[in-house]
Amino acid sequence: MRTEQSLLQFQPGFDVTKEGAQVADEGLGALPEWDLTDLYPSMDAPEVAADIAKVDEKATAFEGAYKGKLAEIAQSADGGSRLAGVIEEFQAIEEIIGRLVSYAGLVYAGDTSDPKRAKFNGDLQDKLTAVSTKLLFFPLELNRIDDAVLDKAMASPELAHWKPWLDDLREERPYQLSDEIERLFHEKSLTGRAAWNRLFNETMAALRFKVNGKDLTLEPTLNLLTDHDEAQRKAAATALADTFRENLRTFSLITNVLAKDKAISDSWRGFTDVASARHLANRVEPEVVDALVQAVATSYPKLSHRYYAMKAKWLGKDKLDHWDRNAPLPETLKRTIDWQEAKETVLSAYGSFDPRMAEIAGNFFEKSWIDAPTRSGKAPGAFAHPTVPSAHPYVLLNYQGKARDVMTLAHELGHGVHQVLAGEQGLLMAQTPLTLAETASVFGEMLTFRSMLDNAATPKERKILLAGKVEDMLNTVVRQIAFYQFERRVHTARREGELPAEVIGDIWMEVQKESLGPSIRLGEGYEVFWAYIPHFVHSPFYVYAYAFGDCLVNSLYAVYRDAETGFQDRYFDMLKAGGTKRHKELLAPFGLDASDPAFWMQGLSVIEGLIDELESVQAA
Repeated sequence: MRTEQSLLQFQPGFDVTKEGAQVADEGLGALPEWDLTDLYPSMDAPEVAADIAKVDEKATAFEGAYKGKLAEIAQSADGGSRLAGVIEEFQAIEEIIGRLVSYAGLVYAGDTSDPKRAKFNGDLQDKLTAVSTKLLFFPLELNRIDDAVLDKAMASPELAHWKPWLDDLREERPYQLSDEIERLFHEKSLTGRAAWNRLFNETMAALRFKVNGKDLTLEPTLNLLTDHDEAQRKAAATALADTFRENLRTFSLITNVLAKDKAISDSWRGFTDVASARHLANRVEPEVVDALVQAVATSYPKLSHRYYAMKAKWLGKDKLDHWDRNAPLPETLKRTIDWQEAKETVLSAYGSFDPRMAEIAGNFFEKSWIDAPTRSGKAPGAFAHPTVPSAHPYVLLNYQGKARDVMTLAHELGHGVHQVLAGEQGLLMAQTPLTLAETASVFGEMLTFRSMLDNAATPKERKILLAGKVEDMLNTVVRQIAFYQFERRVHTARREGELPAEVIGDIWMEVQKESLGPSIRLGEGYEVFWAYIPHFVHSPFYVYAYAFGDCLVNSLYAVYRDAETGFQDRYFDMLKAGGTKRHKELLAPFGLDASDPAFWMQGLSVIEGLIDELESVQAA
């Protein structure tokens, strides 16, 4: 249910120290760190304690006023308006919970090695789990109201406003359990899945990778896989493999426990397929996902296999070693892109599309909503977290001055713009299914790439930009679908018994060979690279959303290029809709339909076209 998700499915990567500061980093300029005081002044601020007490009091009163009475309220003469009022009360309580959860998550993930932050986050989760348990009856009881009664109440304009949320809730009805079992699932989640998530986070933050005598954290080590010097790339890959092997028992245990935990939940709820729960949460039909996966998998030879064969020739090799997959091309200048240039590049691209988009994105820079530097203990990767509509999103980066980091900035700001606009729907209806949540982020990347490509001064620069974009798209589409196939095979196999690390590694190598093709040599050590992928731990089967978003944006961008007027307004309307519309409704104004198998081939043909253009540039 949504209440459980609000508490336990938040996986941020944010920090709280040096609020609003600018950190000087050699070659990068002044890197911003965010200011979290828009949420709370500090961990020990009286406002935190006051909100905990307030939300507990409100939840207690809410339970006392409405538990066991929702059907009676719905059947009353003014049942629609009364029920709408109750939902508004529920949303207001969830808003306070969301603010507290967001703040605690941001603080903790900024340095998961800090015991003080870990205790603050853990204690707050404990308290809010107890609070939210008092609210658990609400969605369950709403779903037990007879359809005819609810339909009649929906004649009220006040309740009709909440129809998208109620429709989503209704879809979960076949899978909800008794109140007692739901409460047990909810209360034990902190010592179950959430605890294993925390173990993964803290283990990963504590790992050190020895590269040429230096002990590095995960992000700088992964960054070396894009170094110009092959010896550095190989050393980084070796260090990653060595450290992952040393911790493989822990990562295997986490994987096995979480897969079994999910299987138990799926069995109780009646989900037959390992990914059914994710499809339901994404509000996407399984056949649509199957069509996407099939389209991508059948396109491996003309996309990833073809491109990596070309890249091997460019690097003067018969095959690429696995540490060469994201290596820069020989023509690429070894240049660090400072923060100011990255900011101007993205905001200029956004502004050329629509000044409103640049204005919203500009707030992230001007109001200290971004945390950019890499730091020991800081969560790896990059993403945006919406917090709550009464506040604003925050963006995390681990910025290191590569061209890919600029694209990552564009991606996360796309999320941020989307989250700001969708916030107008209120907390319960602002949340966008993952498949559509990746649309704005990938579109932001595409705008930035096209802007940079249009400004390329030479064929060499154009080739480098095209190759970078193709690799990003292969990482977003081919690699993520391979991840999805890996997860499916692991979760399916786990239903038959515990999986040794070697078996997990074999499955990983199988899907990687299928997707990357014969021009990449997956050498010794690569079999353990599955261990660091956080989505497998935090959000099972999340990954296909990236491919969904990329293919969707490819088609969407084609409509934008051909549109004479009005595209920007339609695009903003789509983002403002938040979770109030499904993909069919959102894409209809653009003449697109994700349920049509040809839709996915159309999106994949864009990647193929860029590879064609790369070949022509190379030939010239």
